Order: sequence, then structure tokens, then C-alpha cells
Amino acid sequence: MQDPLHTSADLAPSPATASAAALTHARRIVIKIGSSLVMDSDSRGVARDWMAALAEDIHALRRQGRQVILVSSGAVALGRARLRTVPGKLKDKQAAAAVGQTLLMQAWEQALAPHDLITAQVLLTRDDTEHRRRWLNGRATIEALLDHGAIPVVNENDTVATEEIRYGDNDRLAARTGQLAHADLLVLLSDVDGLYTADPRHYPDARHLSLVETLSPDILAMAAGANEQAGVGTGGMATKLAAAQIARSAGCATIIASGQTPHPLRTIFEGARATLITAPATPLAAWKQWIAGSIHTHGTLTVDEGAVRALRSGKSLLPSGIMAVSGEFEKGASLRIVDPAGQKVAVGLATYPSDEVALILGHHSDEIEHLIGYRGPSVVIHRNDLVLEP
Repeated sequence: MQDPLHTSADLAPSPATASAAALTHARRIVIKIGSSLVMDSDSRGVARDWMAALAEDIHALRRQGRQVILVSSGAVALGRARLRTVPGKLKDKQAAAAVGQTLLMQAWEQALAPHDLITAQVLLTRDDTEHRRRWLNGRATIEALLDHGAIPVVNENDTVATEEIRYGDNDRLAARTGQLAHADLLVLLSDVDGLYTADPRHYPDARHLSLVETLSPDILAMAAGANEQAGVGTGGMATKLAAAQIARSAGCATIIASGQTPHPLRTIFEGARATLITAPATPLAAWKQWIAGSIHTHGTLTVDEGAVRALRSGKSLLPSGIMAVSGEFEKGASLRIVDPAGQKVAVGLATYPSDEVALILGHHSDEIEHLIGYRGPSVVIHRNDLVLEP
């Protein structure tokens, strides 16, 4: 029997097949699910049949060796239905989120468990993706979950987030998650099947755009408001394009597609209408470009000639190759790496703060736990977080 998500590996993107090709070639995929898809409009409870169908699509992707992260809306809407409340003050929304989050995770667990897929809850606030140390901690957690074969289910931590630190919509949260996880594709599933030249609910002659390669002001102006008919979401096309801009800057392409049919990912492969917004670079290239563009470094590591050779051959920086550390910095800080003569070799992001680097420099990686009291990374700067001087 043919895999329901199978499509030719050498499929060439075209306006008609671009979304299918992007989904075919993506290695790490973030899928954002809107509230109107998670909640059954009649019962005001969980849309279990739809979630089960999506779980089958995810299982098919996993069999193909792809990694999947879910960003799922619906907690507040489900919590309000259970509490029988209406939108009110922030504290009421936080209470609804606390109730609804358990319902949402139970639903995803039930949907994914028949395929032996492990569900893992990840709750984030805006601070978690905008403060470098918390960013790196979040990235490490998601990487570990993916390495263990789990499906991270990400949502905003609405039970504690205040208006000042909220994303406000899960489209942008999904884009930040893609950025954090170095995903190469973001799929935004909602109640619309892509971008149109105007709101098709009000302009029947609006033209659908299958492929967008530049988010120009004209394209951004096409965004419509939130879908009033759904009644449970907070995002519209404007937030989806804002999310696509975030993802694009991180080398992550975006598909905007309808999730209102069973097996929404399968339907993309089968040629369903969707919009692909391309990215100009790979996630790793975009990440390294961001590191290279760091104007201010917070410290300097002097390394020996052996470390210089290792870095130039594509290796990470081990503590054994570090001769000296200067400056005070935290984990995640941008650092200059210089050779014994003081010449700049590279710039990279630290996995340890300065006081701990001072303790482990010159030592082998297997001594780190004894020296600092916990088992941290085996490298001081990972090769993926390092950019060599030209």
C-alpha cells in the first residue's frame, strides 16, 4: 500500500506543486493548528476525529524520517467551554488556559498514542524566545525531545503570561518555535487555504497566490483580518504573514493551508490549494549569518593552535583547547575566539558562563562534571553556533 504522504522525491517546485515539494523535502517541520480546528463547533469540545486524522499524517511523516513539532492553539477556548465562561479579564483567560491545557494535552496524547508517538508538553512565553540564555535552554529541550522521538506540543504559557510578555497569537509563536528549533518548514493550518489578493469572503474575484517568493509591501497589504466566522481564534492573515516574515529570516519556509478537511497534510501532497512562502537561505545558514552579524561580543577566548586547526576543519571548541578567558558573560553570550597571537579566528555562542569556562579551560570534556558540579555540554562552543573569520 502506498504511503499516504508519498510523493516523488525529485518533484520540482512549480506554482501548482510548490507546497507539496516543500513538504516533501523538509527535514524538520513545525505544524501550527488553530483553535477553530481543535474545537468541535457543535459540541464545543475536542475535535477528536480531526486530530486522529492529523495524527495519521504525522505518523506518515515520521516513517519517512522527518521530525515534527506541533504548536497547538485551543487551550483557552476549551477551558472556557468547560468553565462555561465568556472572554473577560486576563485572570479569567489564565484560568481558562489552566483548565483547557490539560484537556488539550489529553486530546493530543489520545490522538498520537495509537501510533506509538510520545507527546511532550512545552509551554513558552515571549521571554523564552527573546532572552538568549532561555532561548538556548528551550532549544536544548526541544532538541532532546526530538532526539528521543517525542512530538513536542508547544503552546503559549497563558496561565502565567501577562499582556506585556504575551505573543498574543500562536502564528507568531509557531514562527519563533521554528526559529528556535532550526526548522526548515512551518505549516500554518487554519480555516483559510492560503493568501489571496483580497479577502475572498468579501471579494469573490480575489486571486489565490500559490507561491510567494518575496514578502513585499504589496503582498503584506493583501492580508485580511481575523476570520470572524470561526469565533475562537485570535489570528488572521496579517498574523500569518508576520509569522512567515519571522520564519523566513531564520531560513524557514512557510505553508499557509486549510485544515478544515481530514488529513490536511495529505491533501497538500495531493495538490490542495495552499500558499508557499519561500525562504532565501537554509536555517543553519540564516542562524550563522545572525551570529556573524553580532556587533557586540561579551568576552574573548584565547585558544591554542590545535584548537584553531580543529575549528577550521569544522569541529566544535572543546575546553581542552582554551588557554584563557576574558570578560564576564552568561551562557549564550557572543564571544570572540582568538589564536595565541591575538588574531581573531571566529565568533560563537558560549554554552557556559565565564566563571565556569575559567574552571574547565585546559581540561578534557569528561572532567567537566567534576569541575563545575553538573554534567553540561561537552563543548564550550558548538560548531553550529560558530562562524569562522573569512
